[in-house]
Amino acid sequence: MSESTEIIGEILQFAGIDAAYRNESLTLLEKGESRYLRDLKLNFTSTLTSEHLSAKECALVGLSIAVNNVNKPLTDYYTRYAEEQGATAAEIAEAVGCASLLASNNVFYRFRHFTQKEKYGQIPARIRMQIMMKPVTGKEFFELLSLAVSAVNGCEMCVNAHEDSLIKLGTTEERIFDAVRIASLVTATGKVIF
Repeated sequence: MSESTEIIGEILQFAGIDAAYRNESLTLLEKGESRYLRDLKLNFTSTLTSEHLSAKECALVGLSIAVNNVNKPLTDYYTRYAEEQGATAAEIAEAVGCASLLASNNVFYRFRHFTQKEKYGQIPARIRMQIMMKPVTGKEFFELLSLAVSAVNGCEMCVNAHEDSLIKLGTTEERIFDAVRIASLVTATGKVIF
């Protein structure tokens, strides 16, 4: 067995996926004996640890990003991990709901930002956002999830608004940074496990 095959097997086992699973991306990395596989393994496993977020929070950030990226294997993985870390069904549902809501908000507010037209800022959004009013996970953590999803979706206006809100809520920049770090690594992992 090659080193690449072994590392892919370890990554898949970690994610609770059959070691025989392959897609085009994994096959190409394996065939090329890519050194990147070592990085991928370390980066993926590091999504579960943070000095500034609890294991449950890491799992919920991972879940929200996996849902946002429409990645079933990673959605399944982070759902299981969130449950193992004590996340309730309501908290898990909220991470999923956040990904969906922010998908609409990110498109809408990116449009407003890109056009820079005052008129579009005056027209009501008509996007229902009740989930943001009294989140099950708490206002601060919901803002953190919203920021992470917005960063992945590339909405500058939303990233700035959520980051500002978090700072006003007393969130440390290290906590914000770690949520975005985890979001970036879940996204990267999802490019080869899908």
